[in-house]
Amino acid sequence: MTSQNIYILAIESSCDDTAAAVMHNGKILSNIVASQKIHEAYGGVVPELASRAHQQNIVPVVDQALKKAGLNKSQLSAIAFTRGPGLMGSLLVGTSFAKSLAYGLDIPLIDVNHMQAHILAHFIEEDHYEKPPFPFLAMTISGGHTQIVKVDSYSEMDVIGETIDDAVGEAFDKSGKLLGLGYPAGPEIDRRAKLGNPKAFAFTKPKVAGLNFSFSGLKTAILYFVQKQVKLNPNFIEENLNDICASIQYTIIGILIDKLKLATKETGINHIAIGGGVSANTGIRQALKDGEGKFGWTTYVPKFEYTTDNAAMIAIVGHFKYLDGDYADQSVMASSRLKI
Repeated sequence: MTSQNIYILAIESSCDDTAAAVMHNGKILSNIVASQKIHEAYGGVVPELASRAHQQNIVPVVDQALKKAGLNKSQLSAIAFTRGPGLMGSLLVGTSFAKSLAYGLDIPLIDVNHMQAHILAHFIEEDHYEKPPFPFLAMTISGGHTQIVKVDSYSEMDVIGETIDDAVGEAFDKSGKLLGLGYPAGPEIDRRAKLGNPKAFAFTKPKVAGLNFSFSGLKTAILYFVQKQVKLNPNFIEENLNDICASIQYTIIGILIDKLKLATKETGINHIAIGGGVSANTGIRQALKDGEGKFGWTTYVPKFEYTTDNAAMIAIVGHFKYLDGDYADQSVMASSRLKI
């Protein structure tokens, strides 16, 4: 990738995972994630508990990342960190730590947009992985975001469609909660969907103009449907759980694919990359692959470990910004609503 020896230490703390990674010239040497189990009891992320857990986890996670990479901190070229978007308390822990470490080592500090990182995760140097060519369309889908982004270069990105209310991950989790599934419910819905009939129950897709998304209406429709059926048959959920999960997943995937079809038609771009935690969903991955034959797309799906929140994706953005000399200074502040 480059003749220089560039070692980036990256820190990610936007939500409830404390992560650190070390990258050498675009290749990952270590990628450590400490997940916070405490939120499962509450059925969602509790911001105050998340920031406290980050404070406990960040030093051991960074230490582990450096040890696994076989690197001394004096060899680092720069520190990259997630500036936003995310939970403010969580972001502050990572931002403060990164600023202090960069200051102490007297090396460049690089701020990274979390959503941009999900997209550029496709450019981490991996054997046998074909990177998307510019321009391409990126669909970033997670618990907090649903976007279609036109990507012209490593630094030039334009959001051409996004959710006007809830994110797709939220639709999965809230639907799962209605069905009595644990948090996060997305993976369990995905698992059960494979065992059920996706056309057992029909849910209306929301009508939203252009490339924007909406999932709040679908959540409400699922709520009313479940309430009505349980009134008629108190055992409805347990007797039909796999079919309900399959039907919900089928509807959500249909919404995403419809918007991608429209985006490729409007832009003339047929290269599609996905990113974000929900892109780990096997149904979505399969629907994208099917789109290659049906619609002439070329699709790019990252490794599972680069889909959920991780520091490797922060490192690759840090690498490109380092090459451009695009550094932050010590006055940089975390931003919970940072835009691409």
